[in-house]
Amino acid sequence: MQLRLGGFDEEIFSSSTKVETTRHFFGATGVSVHEGEFWTAKQRDGHSIHEVSYRACYKPQLPEYFLKRHAKPGSVVFDPFLGRGTTLIEARLAGCRVVGSDANPLSIRLASSRLRPPASGEIKSRLDSVVLSPEATAPDGLLEFFHPDTLGEILGWMEYFRSRRDQGLMDKVDEWIEMVAANRLTGHSNGFFSVYTLPPNQAVSIDRQKKINAKLKQRPEYRNTRLLIWKKTRSLFRDPLPSGYGDHEPLLFQASADSIPQVVSNSVDLVVTSPPFLNEVDYLQDNWMRMWFCGISLEKNSLWQIRSIPDWTSRMEATLRELGRVLKSGGVIAFEVGEVRKGTVRLELEIAEAGIRAGLTPDHILINSQSFTKTSNCWGVDNNKRGTNSNRIVVFRK
Repeated sequence: MQLRLGGFDEEIFSSSTKVETTRHFFGATGVSVHEGEFWTAKQRDGHSIHEVSYRACYKPQLPEYFLKRHAKPGSVVFDPFLGRGTTLIEARLAGCRVVGSDANPLSIRLASSRLRPPASGEIKSRLDSVVLSPEATAPDGLLEFFHPDTLGEILGWMEYFRSRRDQGLMDKVDEWIEMVAANRLTGHSNGFFSVYTLPPNQAVSIDRQKKINAKLKQRPEYRNTRLLIWKKTRSLFRDPLPSGYGDHEPLLFQASADSIPQVVSNSVDLVVTSPPFLNEVDYLQDNWMRMWFCGISLEKNSLWQIRSIPDWTSRMEATLRELGRVLKSGGVIAFEVGEVRKGTVRLELEIAEAGIRAGLTPDHILINSQSFTKTSNCWGVDNNKRGTNSNRIVVFRK
């Protein structure tokens, strides 16, 4: 069964699926707003190659939804707020060519090796052969997270990667191992290098970890880093990759989303992206441990963390203007802004207006509503009151 709702097609897979449609007017421009559950609420329901944690990332079903409708094998898909690489990996799985950027080079590290993964046998051979010589220095207090022998291995990996880069020998096998190790640093199970702490997308401060250790009466135990890197590698490769995955070299670069001269005008078929939602997430704080491990240093204000709505919409307008430049005629932008400040701020309406000022045409607004999220639930948050209940996506056409 198909519903045709003001420029929006939605296939209804179940008689219980309900789509509520309204209209919002921006001056004389009416834009249809469609709300329902358009993809699964299940966690970890996408391809296993996605399973790298990153704060505020969306599920792979979100880009999959738009890829099915607006892309085909060979289409060029761009994400200027790369994050962990969800859009580009899903596009790669669909046979598309991919372009991605982020102001944080950590995002490039997280995405690039999963867009062009080495063979698992090469990874295992390299893991077994590397001699770890812990010569790097660690910040004071890291023994609150790691057993001394584990910390020694972590420093050894850091020195190995530094040396390989200095010699121009860093290859995609090394990049894979570094990416997996960075994502095994801290977490809340014995699958991570650390003692019990917050989930891996939120590295707490040393002082806060001291308090966690005291409250739980815990001390770091030894973790075998080679074994855990290999275990996570096998998990990421759990689902087979399609033939041809990784054949095309991705274009990835560090840039602010409002200035992307690296992307040729009129070259992109589809943009699926999600910017920082005002100052809701401190990406520098959450990723300080991973950035230390990867040797990445950024100035405090180098990542967007904008408090005021006028300042935020101004940067979004500049970004949308750039996206309009790189988009082909007939191309689509799916711009996801989520739910912030307990739903009192309607960022999707701000984005629609910013897009109009940038010369784009809003086609419709899609609100994917779900009853819970795992992150909210695990912290005791009643998601219907405080959690991120919905994806709020403004769809533009050029």
